[in-house]
Amino acid sequence: MKDTVIRENLLKYPVKDELIHKNTTLSELMELFKRSGGFTSKKIYEGYSILKEEFESDETTFLSFPADIISTGTRGIINEMIKKKLVDVIITTNGTLDHDIARTYTDYYSGSFNFGDTLLRDMKINRLGNVFIPDESYGVIIEKKVMEMLDSLYRVKKEWSGWELIKEVGKKINDDNSIIFNAAKNDIPIFVPGMMDGSFGSQLWSFYEMHHDFKINLLEDEHKLSDIVFDAKKTGALMIGGGISKHHTIWWNQFRDGLDEAVYITTAQEYDGSLSGAKLEEAVSWKKIKENAKYVNIYGDATVILPLIIGPFL
Repeated sequence: MKDTVIRENLLKYPVKDELIHKNTTLSELMELFKRSGGFTSKKIYEGYSILKEEFESDETTFLSFPADIISTGTRGIINEMIKKKLVDVIITTNGTLDHDIARTYTDYYSGSFNFGDTLLRDMKINRLGNVFIPDESYGVIIEKKVMEMLDSLYRVKKEWSGWELIKEVGKKINDDNSIIFNAAKNDIPIFVPGMMDGSFGSQLWSFYEMHHDFKINLLEDEHKLSDIVFDAKKTGALMIGGGISKHHTIWWNQFRDGLDEAVYITTAQEYDGSLSGAKLEEAVSWKKIKENAKYVNIYGDATVILPLIIGPFL
């Protein structure tokens, strides 16, 4: 009898063909994915379903991601999420600040994975995957804009927490296409644990070399994060890619016995033991995700998956 009940539960949902047409919406596509049976399409639906619960409830939602996607049009998806206040906390890498500031004032260009990198160097063009970034669109403009901002903020006070400094920089950008600007506008804190990495970090160091009483207090960031985590009724996360952004998200949530819900989008594999490749199941063993949490690992390129899974909410 028991086996019969289990078997019936396992055979509840027949696989349904996806019948789409030119007017099919992303919301409708998610419903088609729900009954597709396999493979990544079903996982995308599961992620969509978890995020729907996160976005529509009063739980605190973390968004973590690496900088590389901000060099692409996916920046617009992240920006819309922030504009609509779908997330409450952002944890990312220093390059996000770099690319967001640079692209606010200059252009990046569609390029190719297969091009002579020595030739590109001679032409003063930097390659990020298949995105081309001319010298004038990166270091030069970031140095100019950030140093101006730091000089202004230094006159206000000489010691800043990281998240507070980023917020004030965002206010000064004053451009609706900017992630940093909209996060500041909507009071969504951005935390960058590896703040000294990248061009923005180099500007902090350069400014310090001229003003040795200028300080960034990153321990204040951790204090702010602890308040957020311990005050939350429930926590959920959308984690794109791994590294320090993912780890800082799950690390802090272990202090409240783990995330209640999580969606992880990655291209990394777990065979080498890296955190980027580690499935969310591994985080359960570390108490960084609750054992009864709703979670899903989705394998694929975030520049494709994110528009699909977030589109219905925008």
